[in-house]
Amino acid sequence: MAEADPQISGCPFNAAKGEQRKLTGRGNSDWWPDALQLDILTQNGVSPDPMGADFDYAEAFNTIDYTALKADLTALMTDSQPWWPADYGNYGPFFIRMAWHAAGTYRTADGRGGASSGQQRFAPLNSWPDNGNLDKARRLLWPIKQKYGKNISWADLFILTGNVAIESMGGPVFGFGGGRADVYAPETDVYWGTEEMWVDEGVETRIQPDKNWELEDPLGAIQMGLIYVNPEGPGGNPDPLQSGRDMRQTFERMAMNDEETVALTAGGHAFGKAHGAKPSDTFGSAPESEAMELMGFGWLNDQDEINKGHITTSGIEGSWSNTPTAWNGNYFRLLLDYDYELVHSPAGAQQWQPIDQKEEDMAPDARDPSKKVPTMMTTADMALKMDPEYRKISERFRNDQAALDDAFARAWFKLCHRDMGPKACYHGPEVPSEDLIWQDPIPAGSTPSDGDVSSFKSAILGSGLSTSELVKAAWASASTFRQSDKRGGANGARVRLAPQNGWAVNDPAELKKVLAKIDELRGNLSMADAIVLAGTAAVEKAAHDAGFKVSVPFTGGRGDASDEQTDAESFDPLEPQADGFRNYLKTKMSVKTEDMLVDRANLLGLSIPEMTVLVGGLRVLGANSGNSKHGVLTDTPGQLNNAFFVNLLDMGTAWKTVDESGDEEFVGSDRASGAQKWTATRTDLVFGSNSQLRAVSETYAENGNEQMFVDHFIAAWTKVMNADRFDLK
Repeated sequence: MAEADPQISGCPFNAAKGEQRKLTGRGNSDWWPDALQLDILTQNGVSPDPMGADFDYAEAFNTIDYTALKADLTALMTDSQPWWPADYGNYGPFFIRMAWHAAGTYRTADGRGGASSGQQRFAPLNSWPDNGNLDKARRLLWPIKQKYGKNISWADLFILTGNVAIESMGGPVFGFGGGRADVYAPETDVYWGTEEMWVDEGVETRIQPDKNWELEDPLGAIQMGLIYVNPEGPGGNPDPLQSGRDMRQTFERMAMNDEETVALTAGGHAFGKAHGAKPSDTFGSAPESEAMELMGFGWLNDQDEINKGHITTSGIEGSWSNTPTAWNGNYFRLLLDYDYELVHSPAGAQQWQPIDQKEEDMAPDARDPSKKVPTMMTTADMALKMDPEYRKISERFRNDQAALDDAFARAWFKLCHRDMGPKACYHGPEVPSEDLIWQDPIPAGSTPSDGDVSSFKSAILGSGLSTSELVKAAWASASTFRQSDKRGGANGARVRLAPQNGWAVNDPAELKKVLAKIDELRGNLSMADAIVLAGTAAVEKAAHDAGFKVSVPFTGGRGDASDEQTDAESFDPLEPQADGFRNYLKTKMSVKTEDMLVDRANLLGLSIPEMTVLVGGLRVLGANSGNSKHGVLTDTPGQLNNAFFVNLLDMGTAWKTVDESGDEEFVGSDRASGAQKWTATRTDLVFGSNSQLRAVSETYAENGNEQMFVDHFIAAWTKVMNADRFDLK
């Protein structure tokens, strides 16, 4: 659970409640309109990354003196600096919070957030109320980052420092995987919400059953600027049961069950304290809006106040445990053994204090160990005592320290690594040998022989299955990939397993027939390889049928996952609600359909030309879900040519909406005769209506660019088919 700074208040604007919104929500320019704008220097594909596109963070990490690095981090824990003294003389709890908040933004709905790119360094995260004063934690780490340089990314350093902090205080750690790559600019593709104000007491929350408000996808936090929930309770209401409701939903959205939620909350709060020594309006603004001479520091900068320990972050004041720098079972003992009363912190925040607490159960003062102060619990902590299911788990952990040790270590590892993808992406001497189901394990595959590949291509093309059917099956398998958390993709052939084999977008009955034939003919190939190769062979044939003599690359070596290796429930969020590449829309949404296409293209790691050429090619190949004719703007379906773009941009065609579709479907008619020629969707017409997409579409429609279109389609197709082949990278 987290500390949140309540200094910025106001009412949120719930634009997503029945109104159409953009996927970008509120951006940095909305929050800080006077901030220096650097976008002009990254136009035309210019990267802000000084390391260059060829730099390999994983390769550099593998050369580091890992033992020396951990020793330096361990020494840092108790090397208190006068400009930000360590509570209890130990920075460990501070660094645990830093690592937690780096990782805790991850959400399952789109795989975005998380620790994998070091985004906590940039707005808006560096100035979120919930990240109050973590600017100091990152500056404390700077000498170590400077020392080890390119051999460890900030993204890796955040998480490793949290691990070392836990170890240094006697806590259990399951392992560490390095290899995360830094970015050098804010990730503007993450939708954080539409509210116009940060979290504060009284601000409306995103879950309100009495108003039929549910937490909007893909969001994972209860209010803008929080990692999870408001520690004072929903909207500042100190109701532990409602707080438990919010906790359950927000933690589920980052792939945690009840046991993991309790273990993480208790484990994190075993260490350190919350800060609410004075009303927050006596302090400064967040880093992104502070004065230049503060050099990126925000919130609290008054050295006299810092020296006195007058620090306010969440507004809640006190330690959860009487032993805030040691791992043990005191958190649950204090929570469950004492009755609590609602009180106010010096900053005015609502919190819970033990009634008639024994002196030996009080905590040391953060700056004067000779003093004793009462411990406290937040409303979110009280949920572990009051919520019936959380209470059962809490009592079990209280009575079984070994069970808590194991559950916390595993949940912390999952929290910090959930967005890293499969174990092939993990590096370093502390990568656990155990395969965990949330890592989507896949058995190693073997590279098929040229003879096996050639034999299967001939067999599948002669099987009676159509180009459309083979292309659709391969696309269904590969296009689940998300670069955000490296989940999904063709490796593992999970398209043949639940839940993917039942997704409506995949045309389950047709898919079952196609997969059965592929399985019958695949010989020595894995199913994962055979599904991709079948689609690749069909694309190659479609190009040949259109008169283009090309070869479509195929790289084998994929393995086949089993049901036992697949956490089916965790794949539910990967189901497309809209897939513009297959002209599929499950139900009309509050977001424009074309925005959803761009979002899916981003998750696939595609550029604008790649997205454009794939849509045009998949349309003429007949890859629409449900075999819809929308957007199949060709007289020769099944041939790979540029007819989609030629006919979409034909000025002899006039388009009008189909009224009952709600601006989702359109009819194209001959301007002269009025005869209907085509049907299409928003996802099709956007390539003619949007000026930037039209410019790309015109290029593919021009005479003389037919071969270029085919070549570009094949390159983009191959990129998607191999998107999850981390063994090749």
